[in-house]
Amino acid sequence: MYEGIPQLSKKTSKNVLNSLGYATLKLMKRSGLRLRVFISLVLLMAPCAEAKELVGRLGLGYNAQFANTQQVNGVPAISIKYGVAPRAMIEAIGGFYSGSNGTGVAALKYMYTVHAESYANFYFLFGGGYVSANHQNGTEFVGGLGCEFFIPGVDSVGLSFETGMSIESLTSGTGSFVLKTFGVSFINAGMHFYF
Repeated sequence: MYEGIPQLSKKTSKNVLNSLGYATLKLMKRSGLRLRVFISLVLLMAPCAEAKELVGRLGLGYNAQFANTQQVNGVPAISIKYGVAPRAMIEAIGGFYSGSNGTGVAALKYMYTVHAESYANFYFLFGGGYVSANHQNGTEFVGGLGCEFFIPGVDSVGLSFETGMSIESLTSGTGSFVLKTFGVSFINAGMHFYF
């Protein structure tokens, strides 16, 4: 039939397929048992997994997601996070550059956790504040989703990333508001050490 490929008789090929089928079925049964045991253990341990408990804890770090940091002489702001309830946190953000083309930000953010895992909190966020750069002042409001995750073994350090929409009046130059999307990694959304 095919040149260079040895042909097996129908009886031999049937025996080979039966052997392969039996070995595959046996392996599937063993693997299936292992898979069922693994899934059972995961499901049994799932109720034990809780969100990272941050109620009453103070986080000190930085935030660089507002419009002033994208301008000339933009600097990240100092950020203080506080867990006010099991699923709610507030963040105060403040920073400035006092040079000739100074920049500054004073803002507040509210985060509400909607999905929690052992080492991560997925949350909705809303915030706003005063921003300034290049002798212009404005306001900025942000809203979206974010996640703060903690590296196992380094439980006091939280790394955040966020995405959403922003409306701000700083970069337009005319005082009118500009609507834009944003996506910031932990380099801009911030890192915090929790006491």
